[in-house]
Amino acid sequence: MTIINPSNIGETPFQKLLGHNPKVMEAWSTLGNVLEVDDLLSADLKEQVRRTLAENNGCEYCKAKGKPDPDAFDEKISVAVGFAEVFSKQNGEISPSIMEVVKQSFSEAEISELLAFICFTTAQQHFGALMKLEPVEIG
Repeated sequence: MTIINPSNIGETPFQKLLGHNPKVMEAWSTLGNVLEVDDLLSADLKEQVRRTLAENNGCEYCKAKGKPDPDAFDEKISVAVGFAEVFSKQNGEISPSIMEVVKQSFSEAEISELLAFICFTTAQQHFGALMKLEPVEIG
C-alpha cells in the first residue's frame, strides 16, 4: 500500500501518485515519453538499463516489469547495462576507467542520452520506492 492515496489524475498508478501535482505529473510524463523511445539509443537498450536499475533501486512496481534479459544483449546493451550497474552500486561515483569503456562504445550524444535516461529512471524508481508503490495485480 502506498504511503499516500492515489489522486484521480493520471493513467498509471505511478502517475496517480504524481497526479496530486498535475503540472509535475504532466512534465514528468512528457520527459519519460521522450526518453523511453528509440532515439540515438534504442528503446530495447533503454529497457534493459531500466530493468537493471530497478533491481538496485528498491521499487517493487519497477521490478515487477522483469529482470534484465541477457539473451537480448548486444555489445552496446552490455556496456550500457554494465555502466548502469556500476552507477547504481557506486552511488554515481564513476571511475575514469569505466567512463573510457563507455566512450569507446558510445558517441558523446549517445552518452548524454544514456546518462539522462539513467538519472531520470533512477529518480522515477526512487520515487516509487519512497511511495511504497507495489506491482499491479492483473486478474
